[in-house]
Amino acid sequence: MLDIQNISFSYTEKPVIKNVSFTINKGENIAIIGESGCGKSTLLKLMYGLYDLDEGKIFYNEKPIYGPKYNLIPGMPFMKYLAQDFDLSPFETVAENVGKFLSNGFANMKKLRVQELLEMVEMEQFSNVKAKFLSGGQQQRVALVRVLALEPEVILLDEPFSQIDAFRKNALRRNLFRYLKQKGITCIIATHDSTDALSFADEAIVMRNGEVIVKDNPTKIYEDPETKYVASLFGEVNEIATHLLVSYEDETHKTLVYPHQLKMVTESKLPVKIRRTYFRGNHFLIETVYKRQLVFFESEIDLPLEQEIFLGLNYL
Repeated sequence: MLDIQNISFSYTEKPVIKNVSFTINKGENIAIIGESGCGKSTLLKLMYGLYDLDEGKIFYNEKPIYGPKYNLIPGMPFMKYLAQDFDLSPFETVAENVGKFLSNGFANMKKLRVQELLEMVEMEQFSNVKAKFLSGGQQQRVALVRVLALEPEVILLDEPFSQIDAFRKNALRRNLFRYLKQKGITCIIATHDSTDALSFADEAIVMRNGEVIVKDNPTKIYEDPETKYVASLFGEVNEIATHLLVSYEDETHKTLVYPHQLKMVTESKLPVKIRRTYFRGNHFLIETVYKRQLVFFESEIDLPLEQEIFLGLNYL
């Protein structure tokens, strides 16, 4: 179990991490989400022992994790950390990079292990190519399996799919998180992509301004967001006066509504005018305005600009 106890940290006088506490159980996949600069990457580095804490403590299985003041070589042997810069050796081949920390005592076993990992990220055909000749996305895939080579107990991933093509990303995510579950490896991933949280995380940690504001099941966070900030991490969200949607006495009360939760109706208390439409593949995202407030909803068909319509809740 990874136990974070009231930790705080700052690079200068301004705190970056503020009194953060939570626990992570063995084998869990945890997604840390939040806006840029909220402290996601710094939190991962603190867990790995790359920085010294200003306050608080971090334990793994009741053993303390210390920073560079206590360790000549920062980092924990049972953990692996994948930074956003990948840290590959540019003049070594893909296979050499992946097998860098594997024992040479059993050459055949090492070769098979490297091949297995490269197949998982569809990079086996680049086995003998030097890392400097790879694209950013290819380097990221190699770096990802390199940290898995020794099957660490805990893996810390900082935006691990940021440079990978969308068509390849989905299969890679499925392969990776299936592998981590099979091996019982604890994974903490800092990400801006809500798909990582909704599809694969056992729990999501939402951060803002260096603080943890929510830690819960990602489905629950999505379906019942505490604030507009939390909801906005999963895409567009509307904040609409509740009495415009349902019968409600307090006209100051507002409700958070995702675009798919609204639909066009024949009449309602929410008349809007269509400003823009965006094709999203299986639907259109329609941007409308109500009394200078933008309101988004989803439609199966494109709609004419400047058309005036009514919106209501989509109960389906």
